[in-house]
Amino acid sequence: MDVPAELEEDAFRAFFERHHAELARFAWLLIGERAAAEDIASDAMLAVWRQWDQARRARSQIAYARGIVANLAKSRIRAAVRERRRNTLFWQRPGEAADGPDTAAVVDVREALARLPLRRRMCVVLRHSLELSERETAEALGISVGTVKSQTSKGLADLRRILGPQGGGPASIPRGVRP
Repeated sequence: MDVPAELEEDAFRAFFERHHAELARFAWLLIGERAAAEDIASDAMLAVWRQWDQARRARSQIAYARGIVANLAKSRIRAAVRERRRNTLFWQRPGEAADGPDTAAVVDVREALARLPLRRRMCVVLRHSLELSERETAEALGISVGTVKSQTSKGLADLRRILGPQGGGPASIPRGVRP
């Protein structure tokens, strides 16, 4: 009587064991905080489990899960931005300007990724760190292949500009360094 439920549990358990680490790495590359990335990956797996029937019917279960991770990361980033704005407004004295980011500082690839708009960052990470095809990336993010191509191209151009000499001139991302 419980055999189908046990089979579903076994199928999900196998999916979890196969993909949880990859989803955590994806989340980490999107938000740059290891503990938060683990939370996002776990929350995504919980969401996949709750929607397991729908996930099993999806063309790609991992693309379905990556989409959930991307949405959770986007929500977390938006919440953090709102919190920073509130803190800045709270601590700012009337008439005093807030300090901007230190754009002259040397940045590493992770910091450069964090400076990209979220959609570009997601495309670059999925294409070049997780080595997904354009089609797989489009499926994971729910966007067209053309959008993946343009956002990836713009993201890589932005990274070259950010990582160039003194963050200004054109440069290429060093070979062997993955975003």
